[in-house]
This record gives sequence, structure tokens and C-alpha cells, in this order.
Amino acid sequence: MAKTSKEYLSDILKLNLEKTEFEWLMDAIAQVVDAKSRKDLYMTYSLSTSKIKDAPIHDFGEKDFQWSSYLEQQNASTLEMSRILLLLSVLESDEVFLKPVQQLIQISDKTELETFLKYLVLLPKPEHFKFAAVEALRTNIATVFNAISQHNPYPARYFTNAEWNQMYLKAAFMQQDLKKIPDVDKMANKDLTRIVSDYAHERWAASRDIDPMFWRPVSPFLEGALIEDMERLFQSENEREQKAATLVCFHSDTEAGKKLLKTYNTHLEKAEKGELTWKNL
Repeated sequence: MAKTSKEYLSDILKLNLEKTEFEWLMDAIAQVVDAKSRKDLYMTYSLSTSKIKDAPIHDFGEKDFQWSSYLEQQNASTLEMSRILLLLSVLESDEVFLKPVQQLIQISDKTELETFLKYLVLLPKPEHFKFAAVEALRTNIATVFNAISQHNPYPARYFTNAEWNQMYLKAAFMQQDLKKIPDVDKMANKDLTRIVSDYAHERWAASRDIDPMFWRPVSPFLEGALIEDMERLFQSENEREQKAATLVCFHSDTEAGKKLLKTYNTHLEKAEKGELTWKNL
């Protein structure tokens, strides 16, 4: 039987914390849960910084937990997971803790906020904390924005199309690594293709480049102005732009995409062999 998030986090912390640290944490969580006290929650959360050494987690234990690879990818630390285990435990114990946890997120410092955002999916009913995820889309602090946008399954699960589109455009505007945004193909939508094309035209008009990865979501909606956009990419002297156009058309079921590939087939064979993908563009 698969372990719960609480059981898994408890297991990996036991493997990675000193015995005294782990015992302090588990006792403190039990006391907060028993007392149902907002004050005790905040006190324990604050004390964790001095009671638990913040170190990278090296042993993630059993691999059958659905988020194990995600935690490894995010370079989860002992302090981060200790705080998340505290919040997860109190939220599971009683609904009385929902508002205190929400308020804790609102008053958190930058580092604490990044932790919340990266691991929101581990909390019970993650939709209750969407306000923090959406607010993070408005920041110009790259580390905070990337905490919700990069390697994070939360946006694809809980954002509306409009919110996800805003995140994707903001990532391009901030010149962040678009390869690190998961579920791009899954979240592709027609409104996003218009946004992608409009933004590209703005950049071109200002004689500025655009990350070729930005075009990835347009494959299912290749029509109208997008066909001309692809022709421009195919005719570009930038090989990555040529390859991006090849991938867009290769993954499109449209007649327009097939027609373009007949004319511009320089990189088609590599795409067909799987040697050219969005991952290695």
C-alpha cells in the first residue's frame, strides 16, 4: 500500500535528520496538533530554523512515493521538508488550522515563500492556497516566480488557462528557462497561441530575439498568422529557430504543418528519428 505524503516525509526526515532533530520535530508537531493552537503553530514554525539544520536531502528513501522524483528535482532540504511536514500534519488534523496556515504564507519572507510555492502540491487540498500561487505570478523576483513556474506540477493542476497563460508569458518576458516549465503540451490552448504570436511580433518589431522554445504550445493550433510565423522561423539564419519551426509543424496534425515541412525539411529527418525534440532544442 502506497504511503501518504505525511508518512513519506516523516520517513525521509528520519533518514536525513539527526536523531535529536527528528525527535524534537515529531514532539513539536504532536503538541501543536493536540493543543490546536495557532500560537503554538507559529512558535514551532519559527523555532524550526534554530532546531533543524538546513541541509540537502541525500537519501529519499523508497521511490514509490508519487512526488519522490519531484523532491529530488527541487533539491529539497531538511528544513524545507520539516516545515512542510509541520503544515501538512496540522492541516490534516483539523480544519481550524487552515486560516492560520494561509496567514503564515501571507507573512512569510522570500525564502519561506519559495518553500511554500515549490511544495504546495504536498499539502492537503492544495487549492486552498492558490492565492499564493497566483500572487507569485505578479512578482519580479525571479526565485519566487520560478518556485511556482519551474518543475512545479501545481499550475497545470490548479490554474485556469488564463492564469497558466499569464505564467508562460511572464516566464518568457523574464527570460527564464522555458524548458523547466512542465506540462506545456497539456496546457496548450488557442488563447495562448494568440499571445505567443502577438508577443513574438512585438519582439521582432523591436529587433529583439525570442527564445525558440516559446513556440512549443502552438502545434495544435497552426493556422492564420501562425503559418507566416513558422515560415519566418524556417527562413531564419538562427538554426534553433529553424528547428523550433520543424518541431511545431512535426507535432501538428494540420495540413498547413505538413505542407510547410515539405518545403522546409532540413531538420525533418532528425525530428522523425527522435534526435530533435523540445528537450534537446
